[in-house]
Amino acid sequence: MIPPQWNALTERIIGCAMEVHTALGPGLLERIYEDALAHEFFLAGLRFQRQSACRVVYKGVQLSEQVFDLVVDDLVLVELKAVEKVPDAHLATLVSYLRASGTPLGLLINFHAPRLKDGIFRRINPFSPAFPNSVTSATSAFHS
Repeated sequence: MIPPQWNALTERIIGCAMEVHTALGPGLLERIYEDALAHEFFLAGLRFQRQSACRVVYKGVQLSEQVFDLVVDDLVLVELKAVEKVPDAHLATLVSYLRASGTPLGLLINFHAPRLKDGIFRRINPFSPAFPNSVTSATSAFHS
């Protein structure tokens, strides 16, 4: 079960994204939405990092860095898209980012959607050390 404060945080993030989408609408570049969303996070008093980098570890070896669009409160990794349709590959990438970073929650927000609520996808990383009740079955992981 996800702690209520984590749900409250994702609701605040989504609220900020809806504010941006209402003001700008679909059709702009991802970096424009990232700029606007970062400003909205600042106005909302959220603690966040832009273009946050982490080294991917493979069998004890540090690999190259992976950069994430936004990380909020060290709990929610936010990946932004501005595409007509979000393919499964983008959602799989979000899950891989969660695993690589150890971040417990992820949001993929597609600003190209005419109704933003149709462009929001949430995934959990039950293997994250921060996740309260780690799931041991990979088949049930990363669904929300």
